[in-house]
Amino acid sequence: MESSSENGSRPDVHLVGLRKTYGEVVAVDRVDLDIRRGEFFTMLGPSGSGKTTMLRMIAGFELPDEGRVELAGTDVTDLAAYDRDVNTVFQDYALFPHMTVGDNVEYGLRVAKVGKDDRRKRRAEALEMVRLPGYDDRKPNELSGGQRQRVALARAIVNQPRVLLLDEPLGALDLKLREQLQIELKQIQREVGITFVYVTHDQEEALTMSDRIAVFNEGRIEQVGEPESVYERPANSFVAGFVGVSNVIHRDGGTFTVRPEKVRLLAPGDPTEGLVVEEGRIADVSYAGMVTRFHIELEGGDRLQVARQNLEQTSHEDEGMRGERVKVAWRREHTVAVAEQQGVGQSTEEET
Repeated sequence: MESSSENGSRPDVHLVGLRKTYGEVVAVDRVDLDIRRGEFFTMLGPSGSGKTTMLRMIAGFELPDEGRVELAGTDVTDLAAYDRDVNTVFQDYALFPHMTVGDNVEYGLRVAKVGKDDRRKRRAEALEMVRLPGYDDRKPNELSGGQRQRVALARAIVNQPRVLLLDEPLGALDLKLREQLQIELKQIQREVGITFVYVTHDQEEALTMSDRIAVFNEGRIEQVGEPESVYERPANSFVAGFVGVSNVIHRDGGTFTVRPEKVRLLAPGDPTEGLVVEEGRIADVSYAGMVTRFHIELEGGDRLQVARQNLEQTSHEDEGMRGERVKVAWRREHTVAVAEQQGVGQSTEEET
């Protein structure tokens, strides 16, 4: 593999026209994508959208029917997985149960014939990085799920791969632990400087952790951009509906979206200058902890959701509003025109 000084500004991952089929099913449909050196890049999409197949082609576990995979400027399309400068972390940890934590972490170094003293040093550094110092002599069955995932991460980074691939590694954990490890993973990625390519179907996870996100759908990429760009300026109706919750409004032959947190219920006498104002009826009210969600049937036929923070009013007071006629409003700049769903099949960047 070429060093970073040799390849200059080349992306760590460069995918050209990748296509993969399984019988009649097109899993990945001629996708182009660049992933920059040192970034936390997430491939986000529903089940069956092609994101895991894409990851497996980068890893070398699957070979593309068409197209090319380059790592740091080197074509690795026909190389076996063990000959690529990548490591993979899986959801099921894939630890050796008969080995201690230390031996699990060292395994790749042993295969690479790294000397004993260097192995011990790098093992200790990796376990320190994943917040598990002193766990060397424990067995995987003595650890919690979160600890086993940390060991799997330590084993993956101890070899210092060019690219680390993570296939829904937090999917088996409970919500609180998942949220904690999201923060830790991002911190670790910053510390080691390795390019992370992360696969998930969890929109909040992608928004929280990523430098950039590629939204997958039916084997193609609908949009690539920074989290704020993908959320605030979705490229089309699929992205608007999949990444978070978005209201889709049809007006004057066009399709527009506005996020529920941007919309508010108007009280009598509230100023409306500079706002988009709609009238409708509260069809339902649902309590969601920090917010209450109001489902409004607009006079034009669209259905709109309003998310209001529960600062002072209680959910019991809100539930009594079902059936009431109301006005809702939002700032004009929060209305985003979107195209109907269409995969672009390549890296569609936000403007910079």
